[in-house]
Amino acid sequence: MRSIRKILLATAATLCCLGAGAQELNCTFDIDSRKVSNANKDIFNTLKEAVNEYLNTTVWTDAQFAANEKIECKMFLTVAEYDESNGRMKGDLQIQSTRPVYNSSYTTTLINFKDTKIDFTYDNNEQLVYNEQEMQNNLTAILNFYALFVIAVDFDSFAPYGGDPYYEKLGNIVRMAQSSGESGWKAFEDSKNRSAILSAYTDKQTAAIREVFYNYHRMGLDQMVTSVDKGRATITQQIETLKSIYDVAPMSVCLSMFKDAKMDELVNIYSKANSTEKEKVYELLYPLYPTETDRLNRIKNSESKP
Repeated sequence: MRSIRKILLATAATLCCLGAGAQELNCTFDIDSRKVSNANKDIFNTLKEAVNEYLNTTVWTDAQFAANEKIECKMFLTVAEYDESNGRMKGDLQIQSTRPVYNSSYTTTLINFKDTKIDFTYDNNEQLVYNEQEMQNNLTAILNFYALFVIAVDFDSFAPYGGDPYYEKLGNIVRMAQSSGESGWKAFEDSKNRSAILSAYTDKQTAAIREVFYNYHRMGLDQMVTSVDKGRATITQQIETLKSIYDVAPMSVCLSMFKDAKMDELVNIYSKANSTEKEKVYELLYPLYPTETDRLNRIKNSESKP
């Protein structure tokens, strides 16, 4: 396991005193501008280069990362509208991140989310500048939010509430952006906007999703190399916690985010479970995701472990 993760497992408190920082992300940013047919495409190439540099050279934390420890993530911007007169772009942004599973070649998805409220201005060859204390523009605010969210969720998966310092930063980003009037930030405006994401991972009713992420990954997946049954049993317990979140906040975005990141993986995890465990997991997940009948049936009806 990577050294930074060993530090995280020792104590989450260590995060604040690890010394000089380094770039934490190995992030690939790409753009699909096919929906914009009559614009100068050079602007999208320039934007792509600027964002890739911004995400991968900004120092986001105080933690130490070696080159091979960086968090793997992808962001994919689909531009639906572009006004060449003022540089305004609208579209959606797909965010994905992964993390390695201990003692294996397997990587597991942590985030697989599409933000449909992307709206910002960008001037050709504009330099993107990171400023933690004030909002530079909506583009950097969006990038800051998702970069730190990727980091927070990754750290949570290795240590209980390991992402705490980064959720604090996310809170500052959201507060500054809400006062700007830009879309995608307002509280209660949308059940899946950036304000809703922050609330889902920090509000008392739903913050247990962060415990789910730690136990699912560190105590579940990471333990399966030594005991598949024990690791899977821990994951089953996390699905029970997920159900308890649903009982108090059935519309929370953290539930759909968990599904989008984990449903295919759950099908594989339970493919060799015994029939009793399959049935239990099916009964827990079906009320949460009734539209996922095909994949849930694959959990229930796959060939059971002898």
